[in-house]
Amino acid sequence: MPTPRAVVFDLDYTLAVPEQDRETILTEATKRAGAPPLSRDAYLEAHRRNLTRETREPIFEDLLADHDTDAEPAAVARAYRERIAETLTPLPGVESMLDDLRGRYRVGLLTNGPVVAQRDKIATLGWERAFDAALVTGELAAGKPDRRAFEAILRELDVAPREAIYVGDEVDADIYGATNAGLYAVQVLLEDGPVPNPRAMAHVEQATIATDLPALLADFE
Repeated sequence: MPTPRAVVFDLDYTLAVPEQDRETILTEATKRAGAPPLSRDAYLEAHRRNLTRETREPIFEDLLADHDTDAEPAAVARAYRERIAETLTPLPGVESMLDDLRGRYRVGLLTNGPVVAQRDKIATLGWERAFDAALVTGELAAGKPDRRAFEAILRELDVAPREAIYVGDEVDADIYGATNAGLYAVQVLLEDGPVPNPRAMAHVEQATIATDLPALLADFE
């Protein structure tokens, strides 16, 4: 492969994780907003239908449509965003890793989700200046795995697809999406996540990404 010029990251479960599981966060948020219980699986389906939105309000509009409730989708979206912010934390060592990588590569972020939700996570983490370019699919014409999302971050970083490596944990959105757009991909392996996918050129454990990924990238130079 050509010497990489850019490394692009997914956000959730690749660089940062909530200290509570998402099912619990959703349950607590719905209680806070006076909404009925909602399942995590239903939330994920609604999220995938709303990757290019400004906020999570349309997601909760979809979810609450089947319930007899006076809860406002905007209130549930706000409560969910607040609960995530209260629990979100960087994986060990990733902030130093990002600083170090920017000395050798263009470093980008491409994350799926509504603008307000994902920009709020970036601000909560204090990462507004951690990347050379950071895009949220709510700002774009399409979300991952659509190749247009990857093409957008490549334009921001001014690199060709084969000069970039995408790092993420989701097989469909991240690994398939990146490789279909011509990028190389590194799969982040979660403890209870998918098995290593052969389309990824390499794999790193989530818990040790900050030490393992830089060493892996150095091997490709």
